Amino acid sequence: MSRSRHWPVALILVLALILAWLILDRTQPDHNPLRDALDGVLTPLQYATTVSGREFSGLSSIFADRLELSRENEQLKQQVAELRSHVALLQEAQIENETLRKQLGFKSAVPSYELLSAEVIGHDPNALLQYLIIDRGAQDGVAVAMPVLADTGLVGRISEVSANSAKVMLISDPSSSVSAIIQRTRATGVVRGNVDGGLTMYYLSPGDVVEPGDVVLTSGLGGNFPRRLNIGQVTSASYSDVDMFQQAQVVAPQVLRSLEEVMVLLNATDYELAEPEQPPAPPATQAEE
Repeated sequence: MSRSRHWPVALILVLALILAWLILDRTQPDHNPLRDALDGVLTPLQYATTVSGREFSGLSSIFADRLELSRENEQLKQQVAELRSHVALLQEAQIENETLRKQLGFKSAVPSYELLSAEVIGHDPNALLQYLIIDRGAQDGVAVAMPVLADTGLVGRISEVSANSAKVMLISDPSSSVSAIIQRTRATGVVRGNVDGGLTMYYLSPGDVVEPGDVVLTSGLGGNFPRRLNIGQVTSASYSDVDMFQQAQVVAPQVLRSLEEVMVLLNATDYELAEPEQPPAPPATQAEE
């Protein structure tokens, strides 16, 4: 409390000294003992005020610079975010264009096929079931049993159809079966899906030469799929004395469940669409494995 009371008095004294100094400075510009005494008192105060003002100005400048840098930093972050978004859109457009280019190339290679492009809009939630859902249905001419392709080869076939969508059973589903042929040796068999999403070619004769890397195609037997569609490549083969047949593990050219776009084969050129056959069940030894 005592300090707060003394502040007005001190302020009045300082103002009085400044006023006296100004009067003497105007009326008696020459040296004067009283003026010199006031100079001695006020000069340190003036110096301190000047230094404090400079320091305050410097701090204000630093604060303003930091504020400006912060704003520029936020603007740069925003620009980086926008550029990343543009890059992502460009990459997505490039992927889409590449997919369309491959589809057009595939359509050009098989002009007799009437192909309907479709986007994948869903998957079966059950991981053991290998199904896709596409955005094409009965209104687009899609029907049950129609083959579904990608630019890399066979994907599966239509199993259910609604007005604007359809369900595709992949060749990797355990319920799927495709008559197949090994391109190099012309050995025939049946490719079925496994519970793990893989493919196995059954009923290869013991004398058939099957090697890793052999290309497996559709044979067209049974009329369910057209001939010469790519199914995949052999990764390994095995023989069992119990079932008297060879079996070959086959890998598809891409992960079928990851497809984003497919093509539905609408016409029946060179083959007739038929309901899926019920091929013989795979050997018990394989099922137990």
